[in-house]
Amino acid sequence: MATDSVPYGTPDAPRIAVRGEAHLEVDPEIARISVTVASRGKDRRTALDDLTRRNTTALDLLKSYGDAVERLETGSFSVTPELKEHGRGERVHAYHGRVHITAELTDFTALGELTTRLADQELTRVDGPWWALRRDSPAYREARQQAVREAVQRAKEYAEALGTSLASLVELADIGAEDPEPRFVGKASRARSMAYEAQDDAGAAPLDLEPQRQHVHAQVNARFTMAPPRL
Repeated sequence: MATDSVPYGTPDAPRIAVRGEAHLEVDPEIARISVTVASRGKDRRTALDDLTRRNTTALDLLKSYGDAVERLETGSFSVTPELKEHGRGERVHAYHGRVHITAELTDFTALGELTTRLADQELTRVDGPWWALRRDSPAYREARQQAVREAVQRAKEYAEALGTSLASLVELADIGAEDPEPRFVGKASRARSMAYEAQDDAGAAPLDLEPQRQHVHAQVNARFTMAPPRL
């Protein structure tokens, strides 16, 4: 029988199988907010004109923050007729318009002011922020490296308990991390979920938003051979 077919090694080359884990808590790198601009009019053209104007105002405000807004995307758009509840035929009572915008920010000092100013706009709703790490964040690499170092250290400790030492690495398996990609962690801090009512002329005070710490978890399985111990 070939040596490779023996899963637990041989008396001349015993194997040690261990798992290494790492848990990191780091500051977020990006924050996402969702902006919904709405309109309502008795006729389609009025609803559409108002929606276009409010959408332009929201986009201009977001763009005015320059590099602080790293990504800006327009999602769904709709203009929906509302039929009269009572009456014959398909008589339209009003038209409702909506545009959804997603913004990604990297400058958290501007976040509180921006979300407040957006929510202070006419018929504009703001949700968020959702905190996250970038896909290529160094935190993921650091977690994986820490998991490997822990696996090696744990294997060494087992070998030392037997009065011997590690000989070679046989296998290192990445069994996946709890957070292989950035994700939204926990509940969103809602800046102002509804701002559809009329606003005062005076600008609202900026919100004080504290970034939410992100948790990164990595695991590896490792197998080593060791010098035969004297039992």
